[in-house]
Amino acid sequence: MDKTKIKELQELATRVREHIIRMSTNGGCFTGASLSCADLIVYLYSEYLNVNTNNLKDPNRDYLFLSKGHDVPALYGTLAELGFIEKDRLKNHLLTKDSIYWHPNVNIPGIEFHSGSLGHLPSVGIGVAMDCKLKNQTNRVIVITGDGEMNEGTFWEAILVANAYKLDNLVILVDRNHFQANIRTEDLIPLEPLVDKFKAFNCTVNRIDGHNFEALEAAFKGLKYDSGKVNVIIADTIRGKGLPSIEERADRWFCNFNADEIQDLLKELHGELNATLESETLIVR
Repeated sequence: MDKTKIKELQELATRVREHIIRMSTNGGCFTGASLSCADLIVYLYSEYLNVNTNNLKDPNRDYLFLSKGHDVPALYGTLAELGFIEKDRLKNHLLTKDSIYWHPNVNIPGIEFHSGSLGHLPSVGIGVAMDCKLKNQTNRVIVITGDGEMNEGTFWEAILVANAYKLDNLVILVDRNHFQANIRTEDLIPLEPLVDKFKAFNCTVNRIDGHNFEALEAAFKGLKYDSGKVNVIIADTIRGKGLPSIEERADRWFCNFNADEIQDLLKELHGELNATLESETLIVR
């Protein structure tokens, strides 16, 4: 991947982060986790997936399922930037006149499946991947999951089933931002050694920097779809990436900023200042 392409992707990811910030008001959204997976979604839709505005009903398209559905502002922003939906629709976030809300909705072009209850879309991905196999199609099925989701038992059951049926057309992409809601994963139910766990379940595993487009390119271009094993990419990310004032803050997982804070955060994203935040934080135990 040349420097020009990397710059283009970085600029696109910045615009997506701008959309996420703007959706973090008037009811708010899950800002921190959306920022952590923005680069992953931007790369997939821009460079890897065989899915675009012209083939949304094509049975041979690739599929992306956002299992960590509360990160949907990153998906909304990407779809808007790439022409799947009008950018102006993002202003309808949480308004009853539109389907732009806290979780994915199939009424929005480019979204394949509703997701709200965490940990369950790997099972949906299995069904689609198996259907593609039975039809001798070459579709690739990507499921983006959060690390906290892996505390759900059905997640690991799904991996067992997927490898039992040799679904090597399935990719599990883990947004490893090390947080579940407002607590660090390793302080709640430790997940490490995560690579070893997936290998024990007979997966092919690669661990990368999830904010590095060259690393993403190498990992996805290196996937093997003829190994008989589920492919897993663990992408180490930073929750709140791009906004130092909220990065890795346990109390800034869900954010509902006021208008002045939104403007300050947009400037902070571009390195112009450090935002002063006074809005209420959210802690759940």
